[in-house]
Amino acid sequence: MAEIRRLPESLVNRIAAGEVVERPAAALKELVENAIDAGASRISILLADGGLSVVEVTDDGCGMTPAEMALALERHATSKLPDESIELVATLGFRGEALPSIASVSRFTLESRSRGAAEGWRVTLDHGETIGQGPAALPPGTRVRIEQLFGKVPARRKFLRSARSEYAACLDIVRRLALARPDIGFTLGHGERRILALQAGQDSVDRVAQIVARELKDNGVGIDVQRGTMRLSGIAGLPTYNRGVADHQYLFVNRRPVKDRLLVGAVRGAYADMLARDRHAVLALFLDLPPEDVDVNVHPAKTEVRFRDPQAVRGFIVSGLRQALGSGDRRSAQAPDASAMGRWTVEPAPATSSIFGEREWSEAPMSVRESAMPWRAPYEESLAAPAGRAEPASPVGEEAAHYPLGIARGQVANTYIVAEAADGLVLVDQHAAHERLVLEGLRAAGAGEATARAQAMLIPEVVELDETDCDRLEAAAGKLAAMGLAMERFGPAAMLVRSLPHALAKADPAKLLQDLADDIAQHGEALLLGEKLDLVLATMACHGSVRAGRTLSVAEMNALLRQMERTPRSGQCNHGRPTWVKLPLEDVEKLFGRK
Repeated sequence: MAEIRRLPESLVNRIAAGEVVERPAAALKELVENAIDAGASRISILLADGGLSVVEVTDDGCGMTPAEMALALERHATSKLPDESIELVATLGFRGEALPSIASVSRFTLESRSRGAAEGWRVTLDHGETIGQGPAALPPGTRVRIEQLFGKVPARRKFLRSARSEYAACLDIVRRLALARPDIGFTLGHGERRILALQAGQDSVDRVAQIVARELKDNGVGIDVQRGTMRLSGIAGLPTYNRGVADHQYLFVNRRPVKDRLLVGAVRGAYADMLARDRHAVLALFLDLPPEDVDVNVHPAKTEVRFRDPQAVRGFIVSGLRQALGSGDRRSAQAPDASAMGRWTVEPAPATSSIFGEREWSEAPMSVRESAMPWRAPYEESLAAPAGRAEPASPVGEEAAHYPLGIARGQVANTYIVAEAADGLVLVDQHAAHERLVLEGLRAAGAGEATARAQAMLIPEVVELDETDCDRLEAAAGKLAAMGLAMERFGPAAMLVRSLPHALAKADPAKLLQDLADDIAQHGEALLLGEKLDLVLATMACHGSVRAGRTLSVAEMNALLRQMERTPRSGQCNHGRPTWVKLPLEDVEKLFGRK
């Protein structure tokens, strides 16, 4: 057996660097978090070659004395833990390995000046060895410069990605930290380019809109709900404003950026019946709760957390999101598709005669002009004038001016309702709109509770599963029984199913239990059944709604519009598509050259 020995300090630092500094973005994260914890109001970041050549972070925080700088470069030294209560971390980090680990794998320069000091101090290390120190001229605060990351560790250097990929990772880190602290000003430069310039003291919603997407402010709803000691705030995009990837979901716990599976699952559950499976919400959510209720030390980079009561946290997020979307989600997409609207302004040029005597049409667009000659329909067209059928609309009172979706004026292609509102024209997809109305009607009428009634099985079914899956289902049996799924343990690797929820009476018990077990393994509790019930209701609503291609009377169209105005989430169908779009009257006038 090999002899147990102590590792050299230089090797220990390099091992620690493997945990903390696997790429430039990780080093940048540590430095920016240190600047935030130092009380900085402005943080300036400079990158070169995506951070492969240079990472520099300058802040105006409290600064350090020369003695404190020397201590900061020792392992396991920190100012962020006043006592041994490691579970009560109130700062972004406390790991003492960060600075010495980074310094052990790069050329590292640390400059700092504490407030009230006459001058600053500089310390320079080259892959762990101090090569110089002395006075430095800089304002109060700290500047850290990293060069030649992994320059003398080729085995690590070759695993870094391209400069473009590393820059993208660095940009994502800065964006997330800047979102977490709108009270701090951030600037980011890459080479000669200024990438970000964020002012200190911004409103959270304004900071989110500036970083994530400017359209989010107009296509999202604000969130600010509280339950006990937990508070959820931020902005959530309307289901109609979605993306094909989940990269635009920014989640924070006590102002710490995280990428946590439970939180991601909660977001998915909240949007379950409002988005297609391959679409993702755009949002920024800030969850605040007491430090003792969350463990931030489950991952070296602190990107994952563990909650004391994960079920309560997930339920709070789902209900908070649904409440916010239910209060402001009668809106649809804020504007029609730009490319579709662009086609309104393109029209063929007037007819010209060809050498064969037949009419030709120019493909070049032109503006509308008044003709000098009176218009006269061609003889053959006057004989075959298109016939139309109109149904007079029933009289409406003065209150019609207050209808957001206006008064129905007709139907196009037996699919789209055309309505006139006080401020423009409204187009409604009758099937998508009614599908949402039916679903919400089922819920409001208690269908949600009705579906949870148990449907006893004539012959209880034995479902064989892995023993660990059975353990998970057995632990959640009480909650599942309340939702109509009654089961019990039937040996080490099987469950006996006695009843199913009424709405899932025709479901395959084996597949259902396997899905539930997988979901419990991923999220830590039984989450999927409620979502399955919502999906069942959505399917029922789809089959029970007005189909495209059905002719509606004016009275039916107006009834549909009024119901949409009263119904939560009526701005999008059960798959996240908009149910209506509005063309402002001002834009209509522009189409005809009146403005």
